[in-house]
Amino acid sequence: MKRFLLWLDTRRLATAILFVALFAMAVRTPTDTDTWWHLQAGRVTLESGHILQADLFSHTRYGSHWVNQSWLSQVILYWLFDCFSYAGLGLWMGAVVTAAFAFVYLQMEGGPFTRAFIVVLAAATSAVIWVARPQLLSFLLTAVVAYVLYLFKWRGVNRLWLLPPLFVLWVNLHAGYALGFMVLVAFVAGEVLNHLLALVAPPFLPPVGGDRGETQTAPTPGPSPNSGGGGGFPPRIGGDREGADPVVDWRGIGLVVGVAVLSVLLLVVNPNTTRMWTYYLETVRIGVLQDFIQEWQSPDFHLLYTQPFIWMLLATLAAMGLSGRRADCTDLVMVGMFAYAALLAGRNFAPFALVTAPVLSRHVAAALARWGWSARSRPRLDLRTRTVLGAVNLWLLALIVALAMVKVWTPLNIAFNEQKQRESLPVDAVAWIRQQRPAGEMFNPYNWGGYLIWALWPDYRVFVDGRTDLYGDEFLRQYLDVQRARPGFEETLAAYGVNLVLTYPDDALSVQLACAGGWEEVYRDEVAVVWVREETG
Repeated sequence: MKRFLLWLDTRRLATAILFVALFAMAVRTPTDTDTWWHLQAGRVTLESGHILQADLFSHTRYGSHWVNQSWLSQVILYWLFDCFSYAGLGLWMGAVVTAAFAFVYLQMEGGPFTRAFIVVLAAATSAVIWVARPQLLSFLLTAVVAYVLYLFKWRGVNRLWLLPPLFVLWVNLHAGYALGFMVLVAFVAGEVLNHLLALVAPPFLPPVGGDRGETQTAPTPGPSPNSGGGGGFPPRIGGDREGADPVVDWRGIGLVVGVAVLSVLLLVVNPNTTRMWTYYLETVRIGVLQDFIQEWQSPDFHLLYTQPFIWMLLATLAAMGLSGRRADCTDLVMVGMFAYAALLAGRNFAPFALVTAPVLSRHVAAALARWGWSARSRPRLDLRTRTVLGAVNLWLLALIVALAMVKVWTPLNIAFNEQKQRESLPVDAVAWIRQQRPAGEMFNPYNWGGYLIWALWPDYRVFVDGRTDLYGDEFLRQYLDVQRARPGFEETLAAYGVNLVLTYPDDALSVQLACAGGWEEVYRDEVAVVWVREETG
């Protein structure tokens, strides 16, 4: 115990508090409605022993081929929910987010307080995608790929052999594997530019002020080809000068390219085989995604949740300008590529935060060192004083952990989760449908489709849900015409045999059904209204 108290100094305490806080922030109520169809798909896969590859959940696409690219994530999520209820999903979110930022933290420079501030900013930027969906695993695996490349370039440690099996796992977890290849492309492009532009970063500029703040150090390059260490991997130049950013040489770049090509070829190791080579591009070309689905749209910077992205981008540009450290092309390409992606779609805030945090830390560390805001060497404390301080830090950490547990308890509570569902999902309307069992096919809003798959299948199949790749652009626009009660919506409902409409109270569709005749309102509450087609003859 005494040894632990001596180890737990203020800097380690700050790091521990950071990750406890991150975990507590990430444990949330699973409110995203897509979570529910993932859970149902996972249940069917486990119970049947077969991976779903045809639609079972909708009546508009029933039996059609479905590229179920998240089948393994669905099995994991359903197992967690089946065994541990909402607590399983909430703790899973906390664990995945915390692990992702652990890989980010290992790539950063500067003291623990600087790192903690930047990680909190990155967490706020990425929090928009912290939901119980397979995409959260893409968040983690993006951080892992970036860390493997960091080891290769900055530490002289070759772990590239991990990437091919990692991508095989990833392609069975989520289609976000494309983010990993974006990191690889940015890395290779940046290193090529480093050679073409002869950009080898100079040492930190001399301090211009007194020592204040935290100790900042230049990165310690890994072994160069001539150093005799590490077997000459990765071969690189620029690492022999103190404070210089290493540049991977052409042989090392070729090795990364070879690993990337092998990883692409291995993407076929999944139930959809070669389809996964183009699947991501097929998805992003669905026009309705960009036109009507918020996470795929360009961000509205009037909304509060988008502000951390602006702060992080501006902070990175400012730090690069003030640090006196020549920018590494790989850093520039990485930040630029993911910033561009984030400006196209808000869901890309998260990978932007992951790849930008280490870059920001490098330049903040250099700026602090340049301006002399580095800590003076601390006086060496005697053993008794260090033990007392360690005990104080331990009590403080215990208090923080206790407060985090209080925060975490609420989103793990079953009653709280059920109450949150009633606020945004048609829970009571679903209970009415189960009891009354009106006949006929159902029309439902897109945002409720996932929950209805969980709550009503197999007795009722949905009209539409979050599987946009299954439905396609033409059908989704047809759905929107019905939801907005545009001319011809009644013919569309009739064409799909819809006799039951579950929709929002007083939306355009409800108003038109009330005016058009032939429909009877049979249930209404604050969240949902149910219409059934009146019998004729």
